[in-house]
Amino acid sequence: MDRAMWTAATGMQAQQTRIDTISNNLANVNTTGFKQSRADFQDQMYQVQRLPGASTSAAGTEVPTGVQIGLGVRTGSVSPIFEQGNLENTGNNLDLAIEGRGFFQVQTPDGQTAYTRAGTFKLDDQGRIVTPDGNPLLSGITVPPDATSVNISQTGQVSVSQPGTATPVQVGQIQLATFANPAGLRAQGGNLFMESGASGPPQQGLPGTNGAGTVQQGYLEKSNVSVVNEMTSMIAGQRAYEVNSKAIKTADEMLQMANNLKR
Repeated sequence: MDRAMWTAATGMQAQQTRIDTISNNLANVNTTGFKQSRADFQDQMYQVQRLPGASTSAAGTEVPTGVQIGLGVRTGSVSPIFEQGNLENTGNNLDLAIEGRGFFQVQTPDGQTAYTRAGTFKLDDQGRIVTPDGNPLLSGITVPPDATSVNISQTGQVSVSQPGTATPVQVGQIQLATFANPAGLRAQGGNLFMESGASGPPQQGLPGTNGAGTVQQGYLEKSNVSVVNEMTSMIAGQRAYEVNSKAIKTADEMLQMANNLKR
């Protein structure tokens, strides 16, 4: 394949990755706790025909810039942006939002610990606080079946009101986890993330300490996707894709012209 065609083909592939990322962001614009992703790109190796600073034929002179021809682009990373989403008041006692950097910790069916920002919790048949998929919070909290209300403080203390008891009874404490590099977490789907070597180990702590953030009962954190920004980026990506496609077509026409000259 001609070098120009190859270079433009990498550009088309890069823009396709960009569009795929934007599409996923837009698809999850109403997903609780969703964090938008961004595709970042890097230029590829260069074909060096003359190094900058190389000597010229004239004695004592050097070329100031050289000749270095790029060979296209590649995807460097597609990483989530963990900016705080807006909090929406739902009035549901088991809807929880984190105002800060922390994550809720839940246990998956295979016994592993997963992390989430989506606080759409429910009670299961055992009185445990669980995600919509049934993954329980790691705090070991069990709400008594006769509880008339569940109250969760900003510092994560869970207390319940029961018939015949004037004072709420504390039944557990929610802890949050933070990471040195949350963008390095491995996305699992289902609003869950897993620890990875890039994220660093989880640092557990009480809400309101060490930058973990506070728990807001009756609120949900909305997606941090901006539809306007994503649509603008999509239009730019589409135009860049078309231009690279045009470059391939032009390079092909030039090769045909060169072939015809030889006949």
